[in-house]
Amino acid sequence: MSDTTINSLREALGHSPDNRPLRHLLASTLLDMNRLDEAEVEYSILLKNANDIPAKMGLAKVFFMKGSYSACNVVLEALIESGIHDKNAFTLYAKALLKENAYAKAIEAYKKALAIDPGHIDEELDKELRVKGAVMMPEEEEVDSRFLEKPAINFKDVGGMESVKKEIELKIIKPLLHPELYKAYGKKVGGGILLYGPPGCGKTYIAKATAGQVNAKFINVSLNDILDMWMGNSEKNLHDIFELARANTPCVLFIDEIDALGANRSDMKQSSGRQLINQLLTELDGINEANEGVLIIGATNTPWNLDPAFRRPGRFDRIIFVPPPDAATRDSILRLKLNSKPVGAIDVESIVKKTEHYSGADIDAIIDIAIELKLEASFEDGVPKPLETKDLTNAVKRHKASTQEWFSTAKNFAMFANDSGLYDDILMYLKIKK
Repeated sequence: MSDTTINSLREALGHSPDNRPLRHLLASTLLDMNRLDEAEVEYSILLKNANDIPAKMGLAKVFFMKGSYSACNVVLEALIESGIHDKNAFTLYAKALLKENAYAKAIEAYKKALAIDPGHIDEELDKELRVKGAVMMPEEEEVDSRFLEKPAINFKDVGGMESVKKEIELKIIKPLLHPELYKAYGKKVGGGILLYGPPGCGKTYIAKATAGQVNAKFINVSLNDILDMWMGNSEKNLHDIFELARANTPCVLFIDEIDALGANRSDMKQSSGRQLINQLLTELDGINEANEGVLIIGATNTPWNLDPAFRRPGRFDRIIFVPPPDAATRDSILRLKLNSKPVGAIDVESIVKKTEHYSGADIDAIIDIAIELKLEASFEDGVPKPLETKDLTNAVKRHKASTQEWFSTAKNFAMFANDSGLYDDILMYLKIKK
């Protein structure tokens, strides 16, 4: 476009000043040429005594390009309130809100643009408002009572793990049973413990049994329940979960995979990750809301990746090693898992001896392998064949303990990064230290 074009359009309008399409063409041409003051004049003329939606959109663009974001938002808010269903209006509104640091409103506006056209993409908004690697939570999904459970199990249902149960009893159960004693010493009822150890060893089960032991409600959340693709929403989800726990005391709030949620901030490249960690620390401290009666249990397979700030007093100040099940526990697990299945003569004790260092998940796996092998034989005549000792023995040969890889990593940390004695339990389990 050139000045000649503009002059021609002005000349034509001089002969036909009420020709709205012609004035629209002049205004949009001026906008494209970045002659913003002149474009504003033309759009203002179009809006005199007329509800001209394209002219309002044009004027909003002029204000945005001039950096008058508040004026842009005023025009767009009036359009939106009138019921406009235009992805471009909501996209521009999101951009103008972003310029004013109104992130929450910008997210909502961009969501509405995407609802109108799911294939719509705006690179600037995606970069600023979405969190890379996070999944989109369903629009209607809010933190509500679906997380709440009332466990029917307690410590009687947990075989072995005596040292773990004792630690939990001192930190969590005794305070709830004797709140007056703790109050006399000025100590709050609540707080947090961190369970760590190889995967599949019953961290979630012991947490649920803890809630059942004190007749408390139980909330089990993982990373996927918290992370959201929109900036700021993950922090809101986390806060809402803590609020749910505070509203339902006594309550055990179990946070699984806390190593992914609370990774060391020094390793974080994205500010969104650091903000989420800071939010979690704030919730643990109960700075804005008291955590009285909220018992927080975190679980991690990699405690060495956790930000050191989580181990400060008042947060996860008691860290408990959850080892693979001992012989008595493996015996209980085997008998329980085999109870409802067709079995013959099984020497449980011999299988227990062969499964040292096996996790509960590993024991599940060897039973599944034994069943699969037995099913092949059962297909021939359709009659279920009972499991025998040899079937489980063969399954043990095919499935090795999954905890060994974890222990080879943990051993390095326990031997060479253990100044505080945090990982002494690992060394004792491995019989390296008494």
